[in-house]
Amino acid sequence: MAIEIERKFLVVGDDWRVQATRRVPMRQGYLTEDNGKSSIRVRLQGIEARLNIKAAVVGRARAEYDYPVPVHDAHEILDTLCVGLVDKVRHYIDVVSPDGGALTWEIDEFAGANVGLVVAEIELRHNDQRFETPAWLGAEVTEDRRYYNHSLALHPWRDWPENEVAPAPGN
Repeated sequence: MAIEIERKFLVVGDDWRVQATRRVPMRQGYLTEDNGKSSIRVRLQGIEARLNIKAAVVGRARAEYDYPVPVHDAHEILDTLCVGLVDKVRHYIDVVSPDGGALTWEIDEFAGANVGLVVAEIELRHNDQRFETPAWLGAEVTEDRRYYNHSLALHPWRDWPENEVAPAPGN
């Protein structure tokens, strides 16, 4: 079984933009509602498409399976079968971890019903792996289901009371 270990944070300010080395537009749709055992999505990312299945649990680690699918099929699935959609641009920032390994920050700048929301994720090799926390990193939201893409597809950020955002550390 493949396990994804990931931490998720809000992003404050725009200082991260000068560090981004590449960006990919993404459109993803979900094939399952909120209360199942898994999150099943199809994603168009640049010129490729993927089918992804994740355990529907909140936290740092969860089972994940990911497969390529034909782009034409992904368009059809997004247009006809999805119960919720997310549009975003993912920006990548490559960094070196304190242990000398390579890590990548993925900064999702949301559009559509989630416009204004910017979230950073970092995928780790193990649960205790250390990483540098850049100044543009805000509050950690790894344990907050509302910030998961599946939830944002079904309950968009613009519909939250007053577009609430978790406060930055120290606030």
